[in-house]
Amino acid sequence: MPTATPPVGRYPTTNPKRTRTLLLAGSVIVVVLGVVIAWIGYQKFAAQPVTGAAGGYEVVDASTIKVHVTVTRQNPHTPVSCIVYVKNREGAEIGRREFYVPPSDDAVETVTSEVRTTERPAMGDVFGCGTDIPAYLDR
Repeated sequence: MPTATPPVGRYPTTNPKRTRTLLLAGSVIVVVLGVVIAWIGYQKFAAQPVTGAAGGYEVVDASTIKVHVTVTRQNPHTPVSCIVYVKNREGAEIGRREFYVPPSDDAVETVTSEVRTTERPAMGDVFGCGTDIPAYLDR
C-alpha cells in the first residue's frame, strides 16, 4: 500500500531541535520558580521569632477571666506583645486584650492576662504574639 504524503505548505514543519530547546527552557523556569516559592514559604513560616500558646484559663467572675499564655522567644531579651480573646458559651467573642510582655532571661515564659468581658465568659484563647509593640501598651 502506498504511503500518502501531505500536500506541501498545508502542515507546518516542526524543528525537533527548537522544540527540545523550548521544553528544556520551560522545565528550567518551572524548577527555578518552584525553588523560589519554597524559599519564600520557608522564610515566612519556618522560624518565627516569637510564638504564643494557650496555657489555660480560669473564670474569675461573671465578667472576668484570666488567660494563661506560654510565650516562646528565640531571643528572650526581646519584648513582645500578645493578644488574647474570650468567647461565651455560644462561641461569640465577648472580650479581647492586648498586653505587653517584658524581656526575660528565659526563652519560654508563662504570663497571665486578666480580660474583662461584656457577659459571662466560657473560654479564653491566644490570638497571637509578635515583636511589633504598639506605642499605646503599658511598659
